[in-house]
Amino acid sequence: MLQFAFLGSGSRGNALLVEGRRSRLLLDCGFSVREITARLACLDLSPSDLDAILLTHEHGDHASGVPRLARKHALPVFASYGTRMAVADEDGVDWRRITPEHVFELDDIAVAPVAVPHDAREPVQFVFEAGSARLGVLTDIGHITPHVVARYAGCHALVLETNHDPTMLAEGPYPPALKRRVGGQFGHLSNEQAGELLTRTDTARLDSLVAAHISEQNNTRELAQGALARAFGCNASEIEVAAQGEVGERRSVSA
Repeated sequence: MLQFAFLGSGSRGNALLVEGRRSRLLLDCGFSVREITARLACLDLSPSDLDAILLTHEHGDHASGVPRLARKHALPVFASYGTRMAVADEDGVDWRRITPEHVFELDDIAVAPVAVPHDAREPVQFVFEAGSARLGVLTDIGHITPHVVARYAGCHALVLETNHDPTMLAEGPYPPALKRRVGGQFGHLSNEQAGELLTRTDTARLDSLVAAHISEQNNTRELAQGALARAFGCNASEIEVAAQGEVGERRSVSA
């Protein structure tokens, strides 16, 4: 069994719950302890129900709540060496070093950290497997590489960044430097780049596709869904969307 549920996705905070039969993992925590506790309660959980935190990289919308949550509830934090060294508040945290491309197990879930191009110290994204079920999570990546195409092949469920529409980004309120950063090789995926991944990787077993990390200023739900639907060959209404301010329902990964 493998399930996942969004606790929030976007530039104001990210967290994703991943559950097996015996293990319960939190991927990133860009929220305060109070806020993540309230969001977990929407799924009838508390932080004490978690077994570990996985951290993709050090940016505040993913990492700001991790040290305090980990210390308060004695949760180990799994992160790359570069990410750990880049997190300012690390005292008292039970850090567990992970190495990109080296699979490790947390009870009944196999965790594969995938190296990605992003403007952080040593960023990773993750592929999770439990039994024959395979879940890919891919956000905060500036461009699609052959390595990423290969590592995300064969997923049954895929959480995929659709951060921005290039026209909205160009015409939007961000200052020029931030526009260059977001749209650059080490920034975030546009809708079209996300669609490109779907056309280049093996999606024959893909049953659930979720658009994530959508910019509130530089994108819309409809544009993100439309781009993925065109690339995947489905109706836009079949593309699920992870919201910034709402906790999503649990989704089962069907193998």
